[in-house]
Amino acid sequence: MKKGINIWSFPGSMSVKDCITTAKKAGFDGIELALNETGELSLESTESEVRAYRQHADETGIEISSLATGLFWSYSLTSSAPQTRQKAKDIVKKQLEHAAVLGVDTILVVPGAVGVDFIPDSEVVRYDQAYDYSLEAFQELSQVAESLKISIGIENVWNKFLLSPLEMRDFIDKVNSPYVGAYFDVGNVIFSGYPEHWISILSHRIKKVHFKDYRRAAGGLHGFVDLLAGDVNYPEVMKTLQTIGYEDYVIAEMIPGYTHFGEQIVYNTSGAMDAILGRK
Repeated sequence: MKKGINIWSFPGSMSVKDCITTAKKAGFDGIELALNETGELSLESTESEVRAYRQHADETGIEISSLATGLFWSYSLTSSAPQTRQKAKDIVKKQLEHAAVLGVDTILVVPGAVGVDFIPDSEVVRYDQAYDYSLEAFQELSQVAESLKISIGIENVWNKFLLSPLEMRDFIDKVNSPYVGAYFDVGNVIFSGYPEHWISILSHRIKKVHFKDYRRAAGGLHGFVDLLAGDVNYPEVMKTLQTIGYEDYVIAEMIPGYTHFGEQIVYNTSGAMDAILGRK
């Protein structure tokens, strides 16, 4: 498996190119970039601007592992508003286009939400309606993904939707495309389940994996902690990933960052991942 890190793990003040450079210095094989609404690497970015990030990564000697975005919390594929759902689909399409320029094989997509506790006044959508909206969207978007030969990874997040590995598995199978699978986040299931179960059940459907850690006793967003400081059974996670034959990127997503000396989390995470991956 290859060792990656998500750009949200870096201080917000750092430029995309500086994050790429720092990831290489910290010993990562790859970095996951993120699509913003405006500014650097955004919906507004031109093809030449996006290509410059790929060129910088190539010159630095590091891969761009994948392309995420946080925009689906604002523009949901399951919104009751048709214009919002269309905006969300347009964002996925732009993600895919940028991913093609960046040379990455997978984008991360939040499949929508029934409700979101950590966003004040978030819309609550009836579960069966959210399911239908999301399924319809991915069946449409899978055709765009296939045309570009780039996979869409559906992430398991705190969205009160696709709440079990069985449901996630069956949802992906209903989409019925080799270019739509799971972007499995190890830490996000700890409050309600066991990541090794999800990995075994999702199996070959897993496109990419996020590493983070979570301490159940803390609860809420405060439960996210440094790798190896929480309740993720990483030896069992690694054993199960190996059992299903997963050999792609495991990508650390370290949120929240440190209050002081923000870059240090990148180096600490690199060391923890070396231990998890048996590199030392």
